[in-house]
Amino acid sequence: MRKGQILCPTDFSDTASHALSYAIEMANLYQVGFRLLHVVEQPVGDENYQILAITPDELAKSMEDAAAEKMKSLLAKLDSNLAVETMIRRGDAVTEILAEAEESAAGMIVIASHGRTGFSHFLHTNVAEAVANGAKCPVLVVK
Repeated sequence: MRKGQILCPTDFSDTASHALSYAIEMANLYQVGFRLLHVVEQPVGDENYQILAITPDELAKSMEDAAAEKMKSLLAKLDSNLAVETMIRRGDAVTEILAEAEESAAGMIVIASHGRTGFSHFLHTNVAEAVANGAKCPVLVVK
């Protein structure tokens, strides 16, 4: 593993919390910091239909604020003396995770797998699989 920090994307699920424990363990092992990342998908809407009472940008900002609160709560529970950076990005999860890994020169990505199989796996985008296939650094997928 390179000496870069560990990138740990989270959606605040139980599976992501499990992956976070692995990220902390790896960061402690290699004595590197880690970056916690949450990606807020850009909401879509059309003001002409007046379906949304607020604009998509206002909704995204509200989602980012909620994610920041969850991130603070998550950080308060961490048991680590290592440097932790938090990041909230807006856009497609796979694209933003790969961009963050590249921009921060991450040494490893530790990401949760949601474990879909069969037809459900076929119908839904598997973020962990796409990240593992597109990343330029090692990726640890945690079940």
